[in-house]
Amino acid sequence: MEKKKLLAFIDAHKSEMLSLWQELVNHDSGNDDKVGIDLLQIKIGEILENLGAEVQYVHYDQAGNLLLAEIRHDRKGAPIVFLGHSDTVFKKGTVGKRPFTITDGKAFGPGVLDMKGGIVIILYAIKALQAIGYNSSSFKIILAGDEENGHQKSDAATVLQREFIGARAVFNCETGFVDDAIIIGRKGVASFTMETFGVAAHVGNNPEIGRSAIVEIAHKLLEIEKLTDKQAAISFNVGTIEGGTVPNSTPDYAKIKIDVRFGKESDIAVFSKQLQAIAEQTYIEGTHTQLSLGACLKPMDTTPGVEQLFRFVQATARENNLGPLKARKVGGASDSAYAVSSGIPTVCGMGVKGERNHSKEEYAVVESLYERAKLLTLAVFNLDEVNLYQ
Repeated sequence: MEKKKLLAFIDAHKSEMLSLWQELVNHDSGNDDKVGIDLLQIKIGEILENLGAEVQYVHYDQAGNLLLAEIRHDRKGAPIVFLGHSDTVFKKGTVGKRPFTITDGKAFGPGVLDMKGGIVIILYAIKALQAIGYNSSSFKIILAGDEENGHQKSDAATVLQREFIGARAVFNCETGFVDDAIIIGRKGVASFTMETFGVAAHVGNNPEIGRSAIVEIAHKLLEIEKLTDKQAAISFNVGTIEGGTVPNSTPDYAKIKIDVRFGKESDIAVFSKQLQAIAEQTYIEGTHTQLSLGACLKPMDTTPGVEQLFRFVQATARENNLGPLKARKVGGASDSAYAVSSGIPTVCGMGVKGERNHSKEEYAVVESLYERAKLLTLAVFNLDEVNLYQ
């Protein structure tokens, strides 16, 4: 009977959920828009406070603030964590150009899939459970404000790991997949910047004193691309390059940004050493190079606890006609890695289903907003039936 009430609650609030989704998407919160992110976090925090949550914000000077909320009410069970982020990859002003729209059952707009639909799912799963008087486990809601750049300018990763301690399970409502895949493993990702410094010179009057930073970085770029090792599941990609000022001057500066994907935390020392060796190798005499590490997100390991939680969610979906879920490991990183490294059973990709995230074509399947809200609600409600630490 209680399960039917939960499903009925979601069905009765579909229009309300859709309106909130539209409101969140139509609020610019690009990763470099701290003001926009912080205002959005406050808006979400007010909704949680109305649900009886104690809400606090971890403030940062150069990053979006982190929202941390708890619903306890003397519940004895270890906390269940709802995880996500409020920032997007889209610049301030994108909403004015591409606001929330629905066409042929698909919702479009900046962050509609990654991951503002997931935030709505979290909020309405909690609302549904509160509506039937759920009082088993406490809830903890964590929404980062700077996930998209890997917490480069905050200590959010450290805060996350601290807050996961003692949790029963973590449900991350990140981007869902149209084929009903749930994420049980993710690669880690590290970003590096390599800068070369040369000597500028007029290429007509005194080319002999010039030392091209662009030619130097070009040699290094080709060596970096050779490092990709498919067998070891480590890949390197030079994604951006810049340098020089005008065609008739030897460029004295060039820069590339490097993305590294890897499967094991121990790989970090290996590829860091490889890149440093390339940085120290000089191809054009008179140039020098500097290598710096940016964000570095750990891999999400597929532990026995992760696998067991997935099977439980899969069974919940099957029993309630909410999709034939399948397990998947992907190359994109997320904060789920910190939950798993803290020893907590975690599933990721529980959000709305869609494709093309981080692009203008990003979309989410509207019906999946309600489907995934039901799945999350029932999974939390049924969690008393399974011991994830057997």
